[in-house]
Amino acid sequence: MATDVATAALVRKSPWRRNSTRTAAVFGALLLLLLAVLLSLAIGSRSLPLSTVVDALLHDDGSTASSVIWDVRVPRTLAGIAAGAALGVAGALIQALTRNPLADPGLLGINAGAAAGVVLSITAFGLTSLWASVWFAMAGAVVAGLLVYALASGGRGGATPERLALGGAVIAAVFTGVGQTLMLLDAQALDQLRFWSVGSLARADSETLTTIAPFVGVGLLLALCLVRPLNALALGDDGARALGAHVDRTRFAGLLAVTLLCGAATSAVGPLVFVGLAVPHIARMIAGADQRWTLPLSMLLAPALLLFADVLGRVAVRPDELDAGVVTAVIGAPVFIALVRHRRVVGV
Repeated sequence: MATDVATAALVRKSPWRRNSTRTAAVFGALLLLLLAVLLSLAIGSRSLPLSTVVDALLHDDGSTASSVIWDVRVPRTLAGIAAGAALGVAGALIQALTRNPLADPGLLGINAGAAAGVVLSITAFGLTSLWASVWFAMAGAVVAGLLVYALASGGRGGATPERLALGGAVIAAVFTGVGQTLMLLDAQALDQLRFWSVGSLARADSETLTTIAPFVGVGLLLALCLVRPLNALALGDDGARALGAHVDRTRFAGLLAVTLLCGAATSAVGPLVFVGLAVPHIARMIAGADQRWTLPLSMLLAPALLLFADVLGRVAVRPDELDAGVVTAVIGAPVFIALVRHRRVVGV
């Protein structure tokens, strides 16, 4: 009930008609994601007519087109949806937890922990399968998240946004150094990881989806359960406590959700840049700072962006292919800079 007051405070300045605009934005984002899915299924090294794609999806007749769609493109597309949604929501959560509109999933060291876990699985244990990478990445992400929270919550005042950011920077530096040291000591591991570290959907298959889906599902559900407490946190720690919100509990649950989401996405597609940074910012430009709208919009816009980047990478240098991480960095960074320069940065 108290957090409902905080939510009302965030939206008081907007006319009631803005809710219809936000609803339209959600449906528009859903249509954009649907278009990205259709393009991802139809376009590749061998482009297929849309009618062929639809027919193969409805009737798997064992033809070459059906095999390409069901065995390669459907798993790749679904993995892109899962990873994109995870990164978009994780970025929105981190920006809300730290009250920093330009924060990204790498700020709390979660991505660095996940990457170090993958490096360790290859260098120390010789495990190169995706299944092993996912579990080691999750373990690294969990360890990083726990260390960040332990550092931030020590002393008086608890886990404040400033302490979370500083603790995340320290842990990210430590895990990045550990990962790079392990790679330099193992040339074979360096060769295997240099493509993964860019960020790509090319390796995704049905095993990828089934492995990361539980982590992404739990992380998204937990994030959606936090929308009202996060709105209370936007008023500041003292204001949130005055409204009856459990500040430390909310931050811990948010960090747990970020750990699950970032760990799963990083293990599957690598440490993609820009997606978790810019998409929540764009969502707030459309819907304002109310997390009830920012999180769902981020959940839809981020996978759409990732799939569009993946499709562009398939056709840009045919017959070769650009990794999605390269495309998001080359195209996304200038767009985000333009947004920041010409529009007011929307606060959290």
